[in-house]
Amino acid sequence: MSAEPVPTEAVEYAERFAAFVEASPSSFHAVEAMAQALAAAGFMEHRETEDWPALRDGSAGFVRRDGALIAWLAGEGVSATSPVRVLGCHTDSPGFVLKPQPDFTAEGWAQAGVEVYGGPLLNSWLDRDLAFAGRIVSRTGSEHLVRTGPVARIPQLAIHLDREANSALKLDRQRHLQPIIGAAGAAPAGLEPSALGLLAAAAGIERDEIAGADVRLADTQPPARIGVAGELLASPRLDNLSSVFAGLTALLEASDPGTGGVASGTVAMLAAFDHEELGSETRSGASGPFLADVLGRLGRGLGATGDDTARALAASWCLSADAGHAVHPNYPERHDPRVRPRPGGGPMLKVNANQRYASDAHGAALWQRVCAAAGVPTQEFVSNNEVPCGTTIGPLTATRIGIRTVDVGVPLLSMHSARELAHVSDLHGLSLAVASFFAGA
Repeated sequence: MSAEPVPTEAVEYAERFAAFVEASPSSFHAVEAMAQALAAAGFMEHRETEDWPALRDGSAGFVRRDGALIAWLAGEGVSATSPVRVLGCHTDSPGFVLKPQPDFTAEGWAQAGVEVYGGPLLNSWLDRDLAFAGRIVSRTGSEHLVRTGPVARIPQLAIHLDREANSALKLDRQRHLQPIIGAAGAAPAGLEPSALGLLAAAAGIERDEIAGADVRLADTQPPARIGVAGELLASPRLDNLSSVFAGLTALLEASDPGTGGVASGTVAMLAAFDHEELGSETRSGASGPFLADVLGRLGRGLGATGDDTARALAASWCLSADAGHAVHPNYPERHDPRVRPRPGGGPMLKVNANQRYASDAHGAALWQRVCAAAGVPTQEFVSNNEVPCGTTIGPLTATRIGIRTVDVGVPLLSMHSARELAHVSDLHGLSLAVASFFAGA
């Protein structure tokens, strides 16, 4: 039996998404890519240090905070009590971050010191061609977005030197995960391999001008459609750029007068936070004040006083969109025996009795309406009782803002790997569902 062809719309969406992933090796690059797309569509950039114009019907704007971005689009007839419909997501992924004083040599190799960020599948990063990407700040305070080509590699120990590697691989986070960036002493004086030197060259400044760096390792293998019908997308950072791009696409399409747009009397919003993989407790994370600050400023621009903000939030919704787990065919016992999300079955409603996800019965009903209006199939995820699940920004946003929240996401294999796997139709389906959510379904 031949595989079903992938719908053209889903293929085109996957290609655009792959380009976005390529442009977004770090949270700072993802914010820049979003900002460029929003500005090109007529969204006005707002600075946190400046006055903001009052929100009006059709107002479209965005604001950045480090590796986070919040964008909004007002529908017709907005007022001080207008509810918001927020697509919440995050820009970061597990991996490795460059340490201070990173350059060192060992046994004739030039290396760079890195620190583990979040909870990556460590072995998936071995023997890959890696780049450095992120931001550096000079002594004058100027910020530079930087990325290198493939310059680094975390080499695995040969099987001849570790006969147990295929049965009991154990990686020491300090000793075994420092990447090689060259051969020590192989270059003329002043041109020795140096992570800081590479970053300075990428920024067009001198190495001694670097005062600070927020830089990570990034896999340089581009996303690729695989599978017998090209129905799967193998890619870095599906967790959680799959949700970021879905929200961005839906918001941009809502700004087009020829689409379903934004529900009358509401404000559609994309809230892309940083540092979810660390627990979100930063100024640009979901537990920080960023969303509350933006909502407060927009509300005051609409003339909110007294109980207006509380009334608006009581009628608001947040879709917390973060990647989830498809049933793994080689480890089926790790999943719930009856709730079995499958590739191509659509984006998932994520449920957890212990509120690791914020979905409840009303949220499930909203999600069903949203997907039905978009013509998108949906499925559910719940953990095996013996395999506790992770969490998302959903419960944090609900706690921080008091807004009713439902957790959803695209099913993946190999979550937190350097390279994850999703079905193309599920990726596209999430974007369609978000558009329906913004339109008021």
